[in-house]
Amino acid sequence: MHKDIESILVCEKEIENIVNSIAKLIEKDYNCREFIMIGILKGSMTFMADLMRKINMDFSVDFISASSYQGAYSTGNLEIYRDIDCDVSGKDILIVEDIVDTGVTLEHIKKHLIEKNAKSVKICTLFDKPAERKVDIFPDYTGLTVPDVFIVGYGLDYNELYRNLPYVGILNPSVYT
Repeated sequence: MHKDIESILVCEKEIENIVNSIAKLIEKDYNCREFIMIGILKGSMTFMADLMRKINMDFSVDFISASSYQGAYSTGNLEIYRDIDCDVSGKDILIVEDIVDTGVTLEHIKKHLIEKNAKSVKICTLFDKPAERKVDIFPDYTGLTVPDVFIVGYGLDYNELYRNLPYVGILNPSVYT
C-alpha cells in the first residue's frame, strides 16, 4: 500500500467485478443499439479502458476534458479544456466518469451534449458520492456508492498523483489539508 493511503476502500478484484457487472447492464440496456461512449478526462481513462474491453457490442469512443476542481475542492465553475470531436446529433451517448460527487461537471457536460442534439444521454460512473451532491443529477449506471472521504487510485487523483494505483484508497487527510 502507498504511504499516503490510510486504507484500501476497493481492491483490484472488487473493481474488476464492478466493471464486469456494469458492462453486462450496458449490453442489456443498449441491446445491440450503437452508441457513443464519451469519457471525461483524465479520471475516467482507467475505468473506461477496462469497461470498453468488457462490452461485447459496437460503439464508438470520444473524450471531453472538463473540470470544476482545483486540488481537493470544487470551484463550482466548469471549464471545458477539450471538446468532443464526433457529431452527437441524433445519437445515443454514454458519458463515462470516474466519480460523481458534486455533479456540477456532469450536469454541464450533459447539458452541453443535449444542446448538440444528442438523442439520449446516460451517465456511467464507477463511484457515486451523493454526500457531496450540489445538483440534481443521478447516474444511470453506478459501480459503488462511497462514503464522504477523499479517494484516489484507479484513475482518481489528487493534484495529478495516485492515478496509477491499482486499487482505490482513502487518501490521508494530512496530504491535502
